[in-house]
Amino acid sequence: MSESNTSNRHTLRLMEKVRIGILMKVAVSAPDHFVAPYIIEMLGDSAVPVPPEALEDTIVLDALLTSCTAIVHINSKPVDSTLGRDDRETLLRMREHSRPILDAVDRHGGLHLIIVGTLRVHPQWEPDEPYYGNDSTLAPRDVAAEGQLWMEEMALERAQAERPVSIIRASNVQGVHIDGSEANGLLHKWAQECMMGWVNVPGDGSGVKDFVHVQDLAAVIGAVLENPPLTRESMAVGSGKAISMNELGGIFNQKSGCELELGQDESQEVFGVVDARDLEMRLGFSPQISLEEMLGEAFEFAGH
Repeated sequence: MSESNTSNRHTLRLMEKVRIGILMKVAVSAPDHFVAPYIIEMLGDSAVPVPPEALEDTIVLDALLTSCTAIVHINSKPVDSTLGRDDRETLLRMREHSRPILDAVDRHGGLHLIIVGTLRVHPQWEPDEPYYGNDSTLAPRDVAAEGQLWMEEMALERAQAERPVSIIRASNVQGVHIDGSEANGLLHKWAQECMMGWVNVPGDGSGVKDFVHVQDLAAVIGAVLENPPLTRESMAVGSGKAISMNELGGIFNQKSGCELELGQDESQEVFGVVDARDLEMRLGFSPQISLEEMLGEAFEFAGH
């Protein structure tokens, strides 16, 4: 049995445990085709998908949320795929897209709002400096991250005991889309590239990444749904383990004989390692899918 099948079976058992514990209805709002389907799969009959057009009709949106006690909103990238992350219009579109959710939470009062974003709201990582822990600062790295942070800050300002807010930020999320149509993440990108004999390494190879699987991210969201904060919280999702691009490239070289093409554009890369102790302390959770299993999934999906 392949490593990826083993990891998927393990995490699906974890998701089933979460699903059994969630007895309420949970709305899922997202312009996302990667993370949101895993959340909906985890929730099963508890999921109430919110289509994009519902955000333009208050009556429809309120009807969808009537039976819900929580809403999960994916807030990680431009709503309009034709816009770049640094296009100023992106900020306006992301604000416009998030306002109906914020206003609906105000109207319904008892909703637990969970906003799922990326770690791009943090500044560029520097070696040997604290990263994504309790002392990490916020400094959006591009315009889309400004849009993400705008919604987060607006939501946190409105948080109350009866309508708590959870901010969940993750990056370097890996995995195959739930329908098997495509894959997401650098590991999958490299698995495809090495079939041509090389992998494109961002920068000089010294940067480190903390990879997390999409199923583990979904499981974190499930755990937060089961155990809401008293009022507000924010947390980073990662494994707490870092690997440099040079070291990772060495693994790909051993597996496939591919060469490393150093010096590639690193401007869009998120380097650093998450302080995973926050997850452990808050939720008693640690990621279940290892880097080795994620690599196995990437190579299997690429057809090696």
